Amino acid sequence: MDSGRIAHRRKADIPVIRPRASDKNQHIHEVGVKSLELSKVIRLLEDPLTANLKERHLFVLKKLLERSQLGFLLKELTGITKILNICAERGTDHPEYLPFLCQALQICRLPFLKEKTSDELSYAQDVVEFLSHMGCLMRMSDAEVRQQTLESVKCFYSCVAPKQLIDGTDRLSKPKPWTFPSGNQFSRLSPRLQPTSPGYRLQLLERSDLAQTLLLSLAALENQPAIKLQLLQTLQILSSSSDMNCALIVNARGAETICLHMNEPDPSGQVLFRSSEILWNLLDTGSKEVTAQLSSMECVTSLKEAFFHMLTNGSRHSDLQLRNDLLVITTLIAENPKSLLIESFFAKQLVVLATFPELKSYSPLVCNLKLSYNNEDLKMKKLLFNLLVLMSKDFTALQLYKEERVMLALLALVKPPVASSVPLEWTSAQREELQLQALSTACTLAPLMLDDYMSHQGNASLLLLLDHCVAQDSFFGQSHISHHRGGRGSTKAQMRHCIRVLRSVLSLGVDSVNQDFCDQGTINQFLGILMQMEASPDEDDAVTLEIQSDIQLILSALCENDMHRKELFGSDGVEMAIHFLKKGCDKFYSGLGHNKLILSTVDCVRSCIVGCYTTEDYFLAKNGACLLLDLLSSSPRCVHCNVLANLLELCDNPNTASHILSWRDAGGQTAPRFLLQLWRDEEEELKVSRNLHGGIADPQRPILRPYQQEDPQQSFPANIQSAAVLELSENLRLKIFSIVSKLGFQELPGLSRKDYVTLSIVRRYLDFKVGEVWNEIRRELDQDCVRPTTPDEEALSAIGKVAEDAAMRVAAEQNSILQQWEKEDIREEELMYTEIKSHWKQWELMAVSWDSYVSRTSNYEILKDIKAKREKYIESSRPKAKAAVHPKEHFVSQVMSVERTGAQGTAGVKVTLARAPLKMADGDVARATSQDPEYFSTVSVDE
Repeated sequence: MDSGRIAHRRKADIPVIRPRASDKNQHIHEVGVKSLELSKVIRLLEDPLTANLKERHLFVLKKLLERSQLGFLLKELTGITKILNICAERGTDHPEYLPFLCQALQICRLPFLKEKTSDELSYAQDVVEFLSHMGCLMRMSDAEVRQQTLESVKCFYSCVAPKQLIDGTDRLSKPKPWTFPSGNQFSRLSPRLQPTSPGYRLQLLERSDLAQTLLLSLAALENQPAIKLQLLQTLQILSSSSDMNCALIVNARGAETICLHMNEPDPSGQVLFRSSEILWNLLDTGSKEVTAQLSSMECVTSLKEAFFHMLTNGSRHSDLQLRNDLLVITTLIAENPKSLLIESFFAKQLVVLATFPELKSYSPLVCNLKLSYNNEDLKMKKLLFNLLVLMSKDFTALQLYKEERVMLALLALVKPPVASSVPLEWTSAQREELQLQALSTACTLAPLMLDDYMSHQGNASLLLLLDHCVAQDSFFGQSHISHHRGGRGSTKAQMRHCIRVLRSVLSLGVDSVNQDFCDQGTINQFLGILMQMEASPDEDDAVTLEIQSDIQLILSALCENDMHRKELFGSDGVEMAIHFLKKGCDKFYSGLGHNKLILSTVDCVRSCIVGCYTTEDYFLAKNGACLLLDLLSSSPRCVHCNVLANLLELCDNPNTASHILSWRDAGGQTAPRFLLQLWRDEEEELKVSRNLHGGIADPQRPILRPYQQEDPQQSFPANIQSAAVLELSENLRLKIFSIVSKLGFQELPGLSRKDYVTLSIVRRYLDFKVGEVWNEIRRELDQDCVRPTTPDEEALSAIGKVAEDAAMRVAAEQNSILQQWEKEDIREEELMYTEIKSHWKQWELMAVSWDSYVSRTSNYEILKDIKAKREKYIESSRPKAKAAVHPKEHFVSQVMSVERTGAQGTAGVKVTLARAPLKMADGDVARATSQDPEYFSTVSVDE
């Protein structure tokens, strides 16, 4: 064909190279079929004058197949499509055309051929239409045509190597000529023809209707089970290879169609397996439409029949796996609130199966049922428990749980191995996994089935398991499931889920449940468990931290509104809280759960300590208030609200103020100064208008946030709080104002100038908030076009004026504070300048002295002049006449009288002395002066 054209274009002056024998045969064949044009073939098949020339048709079609043994050209696909459709129409009445269809479909397995690289893009739409019409051949009743069609589609995917990209490019090696098996007539393609990339057909197949057409043909294959199985295999390949194929199948209601046909008679036993795999692939796309299609009554019934068929008749490992796969599909359907699991009685049978074999049942479903107690049966039990959790959102399902005693079955699995009624056929690892799955299920169902939980003594069963976990002879964990994260090799996983169940039940606040729990002495038991876990070497383990925080939340739920339980919390509980507060926030963002532990500790202080004076006093004696302030200074902003709430409630105790005022942080900052800094940070976060020094910038809006100024005022119903009131719970300013009010606004230690400016705002915060609420009321009345009465209008105006005057007075006070501090700054500045001036004077004198010293040591004449001046000065300073010398006088003392005053010691003796001078000769004086001076000393007695 193409080589022949090349021969005709060859110039005459170029010598012709004689071809080899094989090339000659190929050339002759191509020239022979050159004149075979598709338009003529189509005209021959469609022309009424030649419609009955069957033998001529078959001859031409055979020639066409011979020419296309290496694959169909892209540019001829439109004609090939038309020829296939004509033969398919005639094949119904004339079976002679069917072999041509089968051979043409076999050629379709080969890649399409292109003459130019751009052909793939130019003829893409022709390929899409060809693939769509190819799927329409499944409408023919001939089994061979259907089989060849399916084989061709499957071949599209089998020829794609794993390393080749879906777009058909192969980056690992250079493109090579396409080769075929040696049985083909040609071993290589002509150099002018190249096969399309393997991924080319797959991309265009996703844009065609092939997947939908194959799906719709499923209903016509009831009498051809072998073809039906091949069709399911093909749909499985299509759905597993591309999400777009899955979308096409789902749009044709493929999930519903597959589900309704999966229970039809099947000699091979593979239809149900293939159907479940297709449903799996469709569900993996995450489309809600799939579960919506499977939620109909017909689909649920079909799933129920398939599941119980495999449950009762399946014995092989593959059968058990297929049973569990169907159960997973049912679980995904249960997530849809519109599913009809309960209405189809499928849910009731699954609930009965979930309680087997822990509870005896007379249901015919489980009377003759025997489990193998292998891993697949274990997976089925876990899937059933998971299904119970999903269906618990429906109140009707909870009624089924009560009728079938689901809570009793769960508690039977929860009990320790010694007291458990779990069948011994399960291994220890399997029993452990069932126990953890039952605990996880009870965590959801126990709060919803509280009556059943209490009637079956749920608290006692869980505490029995908890005692077993804490005991020294507890068994070691052996399973490897997700529940064991962080607790493998110990009973920590059981303890973790046990505490979770207790927390979910006790957090409901039901008095009877909480009282039953406390009557068993659990408060002290939990405190002991907390400190015991804290002393363990793996205290930073994520599971340990979760257990500790859950225990603290349980204690908070128990003690929050009960003074007696707060007393039971006692000093041991205070020691526990102090210990966890001392750990601080250094690991708040560690990701292991330290943040939850800190918040639960703060909540435990509020619920278990605050409100009981005995525990409060002990908490304060252990510097608990200072530890809360330490936590406040080192914690992120998200913790501040809870810590401030605790400090505020502690301030009701009169001993708290002294502890707060005595606190200092690492930088020496006092508590009032720190609280005022928090106030400024909060206002900066809220973007409240303030001047450069932190004072009031707008007296009409002293504490208003910008969004309250810009947003239009809305009218709120009477039962909904306004924005000004809601703002109180959203920020920290109200709590800081209340704490500072408890401490007093006078004589607060360690405040700076800016702190006093902020303190003036804090002092009048309540007045400002009242004025803001009244202004909000007035704006709301104006918006609703409501005019107050004249007295009310005057009252509103007066209230607004009072609030504005208060803000102006505070602003004036702030200016006065700033002016006073400015004067002090000026005085300090003048003092600083005086000190600097004196320093400079001293430096000048030192410079003069140094210059004088240098001149004396470097110039001898100057040194002589200075020495002369010094001698003259010494001479002038000597006295002119000798001063009179007075002789030393010596005297002796004499005791004149002694009186006693009655006081103790020497203070009670009053002594009166008299002295007399001594006169002696010169020699005696000399001798006297030569004596020891102490010879003439006197003794005195203090009066």
